[in-house]
Amino acid sequence: MDIEQFVMAYGVEQDRLRSLLPDGFSSLRPVLRINAEIRGGRSGYVEFNTAVEKDGTKGWLNVGAWEEVGFAKMDGKVVFETDFLKISFTPVGIEGGCPAEKDNDGCFFLGESPRLRPSEKITANKEFCDCEFKWLFGKSDARGKSIGKTLPAVCTEAKISYPRQDFTPQNVVAIPCEQVLGAYVVRFVR
Repeated sequence: MDIEQFVMAYGVEQDRLRSLLPDGFSSLRPVLRINAEIRGGRSGYVEFNTAVEKDGTKGWLNVGAWEEVGFAKMDGKVVFETDFLKISFTPVGIEGGCPAEKDNDGCFFLGESPRLRPSEKITANKEFCDCEFKWLFGKSDARGKSIGKTLPAVCTEAKISYPRQDFTPQNVVAIPCEQVLGAYVVRFVR
């Protein structure tokens, strides 16, 4: 199946993120990531996650995943839109290397016992994008816009102890976006 995978990462306050993680998970970086896919040219999918480690395994912890997401292509821009998220990607014509991460064993999905979906081996080049997003769960949800370059997300030392909250999309998106760190699209066959 042909896949167009649009990826955007944004920086957040890591202490707030730590206060939401389920027991046994530790935050690797102060980052949240949205993966939005067009599958076979027809079906939209969105996945929301954060970089974690659990029992020596590093990867991404899934906050939420949604099937049958609406999308539109117009004037070079791709927009994914639901009643809780609007995100747009505009490819800029600059390619980079394969988006593989050295500390990504896969994506954890919560349930009775967390399961790890192994990471995909993607060798296609990525194309950088401008990106704009807005979560729509509540009045103070995260929103942001890229600034035309890719920025690093570096682990921060714990400073503030926030009260524990449930690890739900609504609670996670309430952490303000400090900066969009980068966005790209990669096209491959799954």
